Amino acid sequence: MTILDIQVSPAHCDWSQLRDACVAAEGLGFGAFWTYDHLAGVHLGGDRMLDCFTLLGALSQVTERIELGTMVVNVWNRRPGTVVTAAASVALISGRPFHFGIGAGAAPGSRWAVEQDAVGHELSDSIEVRHARVVRVLELCRQEWSPDRDQRFASFPLPSPAPTTLVGVSGKRLARIAGTHAGGINVAWDNPRRDELLAIADEAAGGRPFARTAWTHYDADLLDPDHPTRVAAETAGLDRLILAELGVPTLGTIAG
Repeated sequence: MTILDIQVSPAHCDWSQLRDACVAAEGLGFGAFWTYDHLAGVHLGGDRMLDCFTLLGALSQVTERIELGTMVVNVWNRRPGTVVTAAASVALISGRPFHFGIGAGAAPGSRWAVEQDAVGHELSDSIEVRHARVVRVLELCRQEWSPDRDQRFASFPLPSPAPTTLVGVSGKRLARIAGTHAGGINVAWDNPRRDELLAIADEAAGGRPFARTAWTHYDADLLDPDHPTRVAAETAGLDRLILAELGVPTLGTIAG
């Protein structure tokens, strides 16, 4: 069965609104509450932002059961060791499954890199370098979160269960990286190559357990399990479908 999740934008909500939305989502039975990773809200058309790990740690303390996730963490917003420790910390604080979605980020000077350029973050023009950064983060997750990890990681946070790692993809190379190195993949439901990307990741995963997830824009009609998109997601074998609010959230609708 495809689990229905929700994602709300910190670019348009203050803390109290995000808190209320997460509590409401838990009450309505959503599987997980996801958030974005941005330094500023401009990219999402908003005028504010909160750090995703700080936000999720706080949300874990006002809810009891709903799972939490990031879609996606930009691997250039923090050093690899820092972001892996942050994800593990949220998992430990929440005491419930955590879905750690990451992405390769954008090239310097591009529309999606404005916030990194503003604060002087290191970025790379090379897509190969950006993809290698994704692999490095995933390797650190495996090394640091393993029960039999190397002694050099002995005092790092050790979440149990370990967060599920996912890669947000829109192209073939990242789909292969997801299948080879991560625990799952996330694609846009309306990506015309969606099925191809899922198949590439599945093949690279080689039959091991692998989470197949997709996101689509929030629409109250999608709360109906008989909606054509919900039915199609089931038919496609998706594990999770994330309803993403990219603009001003319809919190009243979410709260019923």
